[in-house]
Amino acid sequence: MAAGGKAGQVMVWILMAMLILGLGGFGVTNFGGSVRSIGSVDGQEISTTDYFRGLQTDLNAFQAQIGRPMTLAEASAMGLDAQVRQRLVTAAVLDAEAARLGLSISDARLANEIRSMPSFRGASGGFNPEAYRATLTQNGLKEAEFEASLRRELSRGLLQMSVATGFAGSDTAATTLYGYVEERRSLSMLRLTEADLPEPLAEPTPEAVRAWYEANPAAFTRPESRRITYAALLADEVAKSIPVDEAELRKLYDQRIGEFVQPERRLVERLVFESEAAALAARNRLDAGQVSFEALVAERGLDMTDADMGDVAKSDLGEASDAVFALEEPGIVGPLMSSLGPALFRMNGILAAEEITFEEAKPTLTSEFAVDAARRQIRTQAEPIEDLLAGGASVEDLGRDAGMTVTTLIVEPGLAEGIAAYPKFREQAARIGEGDFPELVVLDDGGIAVLRLDEVLPAALRPFEEVAEAAAEAARNAALAAALDGLMTTIETELAKGAALGNFGITEVHAAMPRGGRIDAAPADLMPETVFRMTEGETRRVVAGSFVALIRLDAIVAADQDTAEARALKAGFLTQQGQEIGGDVFALFAAALEAGARISLNDAAIAAVHSQMR
Repeated sequence: MAAGGKAGQVMVWILMAMLILGLGGFGVTNFGGSVRSIGSVDGQEISTTDYFRGLQTDLNAFQAQIGRPMTLAEASAMGLDAQVRQRLVTAAVLDAEAARLGLSISDARLANEIRSMPSFRGASGGFNPEAYRATLTQNGLKEAEFEASLRRELSRGLLQMSVATGFAGSDTAATTLYGYVEERRSLSMLRLTEADLPEPLAEPTPEAVRAWYEANPAAFTRPESRRITYAALLADEVAKSIPVDEAELRKLYDQRIGEFVQPERRLVERLVFESEAAALAARNRLDAGQVSFEALVAERGLDMTDADMGDVAKSDLGEASDAVFALEEPGIVGPLMSSLGPALFRMNGILAAEEITFEEAKPTLTSEFAVDAARRQIRTQAEPIEDLLAGGASVEDLGRDAGMTVTTLIVEPGLAEGIAAYPKFREQAARIGEGDFPELVVLDDGGIAVLRLDEVLPAALRPFEEVAEAAAEAARNAALAAALDGLMTTIETELAKGAALGNFGITEVHAAMPRGGRIDAAPADLMPETVFRMTEGETRRVVAGSFVALIRLDAIVAADQDTAEARALKAGFLTQQGQEIGGDVFALFAAALEAGARISLNDAAIAAVHSQMR
């Protein structure tokens, strides 16, 4: 049985990529001894090697995600090992079903798939038997073992394709979704500020400020905080005393010349086609004004991010370079050959060549050089400082004996200035307890600090004298809000009598705004959360911080369902729906198979694999 069409080819390539990625980088060998599997499903064994490799792959991926090492015990507590076992059980269930149905691939097909894998190509670009054998040996696999595993993967892919393909999306759902996404709103907006008040706002009296302070104690209460005394060596401070050799700076400049001397570049998008004829037909439609470049991208089932090449140099474009760089203003060229096939190229902007001379770059290079040298110097001082701490030195002693800067700081929640801008300093300041042994903390940029908790300060109302200025501002803001609220009430009353919104100031008109549209200085969620929930002709007040406005919804603009772009996007919706339905059906299919399967797991073998990873 063979997978049909482009979708089948894509699924096979995905499976092969997953298999090769599963091999990479661990140098895993088969487990020795008599235990070769952690269990079986309807006669399909789950090998200890597959389980080890799956655990190692997932553990490495999670460690890369969180940015720190993780023990297997931690991973197991989060259920990572159970997820790997479940994945292998599901694969074995599908293997058993494929075997029952007689689904398999021929030796010739298997050979063709292996020969087409990039991992096994030589310098000439063709299949290299030596590279094939060397890659498998490096990853502890024998040819027969790998080929059997790949045959199972491909057969499993055939089963998945037979179950999960052929589902059609709903035209009604696609039409509804497109209508939701592309619906627009036209609105009028009257912004109100202090300048719109009929009378100038009076400044609050001292009595009013104190009354505000007393009525709103929560706004002026200091949260529980910590008095911390610390000794520090900060890279930026140490760098000030580091001598800098200009010859070293010139060497550094030459090493990083690509940062300072850049050729002219272009902002380019590329749309690749399966043949030159298809690319030429698309270009003809573009030239005739029948379709936009964006619509062509959508017709190919892609997003604009898929077509975006970013800013590229001439050397990045191959055969298309001369034509693209010949454009003196935004435009489209092609079809031209690219590394992926015939393509249309849209140039959206020109970035002029840039050259930063050594003299211009010197201040930056000097700072970087000195800070890097300071980090190295601080590293050499860390061990002697730890020895001083082990000998009972206090934070103050470090200032005298190790040249560290000693400071006392009150650390409150949210403080992120000075040394408190370092996350590791804040973490230690929050964690340290009274009487704890001082520990050296390496800060994020290579500096070091030693902290001592002097006192935990309970939450307390700040003295009025300390916050008088903030209280005056808060009292004034409250008075302004009340005045603007009264003004809006007056305007709403007049609008109800038939007055025009424009009678009360400059009215902004925003036509056909999309659901995700933004209006300058307005709340980010104004469109989806307010305007798109209003009825036509409705007026609503919006107050968000300093933004105060009256919004009137003038019109609801329905999506045009009959444009070429609409048809292309709806076709994409239908394809996506079909894929999602197929994925759900296959998940149910696999779950049903698993529910009726004979599943046996060997706890002792699982524990043996875990012990190998500790």
